[in-house]
Amino acid sequence: MPEEDFVELKFRLYDGTDIGPFRYSPASTVAVLKERIVAEWPKDKKNAPKGANDIKLINAGKILENSKTVGQCKAPFGDLQNGVITMHVVVQPSLAKAKTEKKVDDAPRKNLCSCTIL
Repeated sequence: MPEEDFVELKFRLYDGTDIGPFRYSPASTVAVLKERIVAEWPKDKKNAPKGANDIKLINAGKILENSKTVGQCKAPFGDLQNGVITMHVVVQPSLAKAKTEKKVDDAPRKNLCSCTIL
């Protein structure tokens, strides 16, 4: 594949720091990007993803699907030759963890009722 076909991407974290830039083939999937982000995540950050499923990538205001390719995601930026595309990274806790925390929060509310019916 010719060198000019590669896309240069960097990933902006919640605090404004960046991971990258890295060069990707247009055939690379969003899932591959997420794996790279997890592998390159700075060790000093508190809010770190446990895996690729904890990350959402946003480009041009849209959340990218894991099955999409870089070539499909960069369509709005086709006129930026040799430019670096910045994608935003959002870390979300896994659903199992969020459900567990919610159940713990609900339990005290059920026990606090002190209604009296006469």
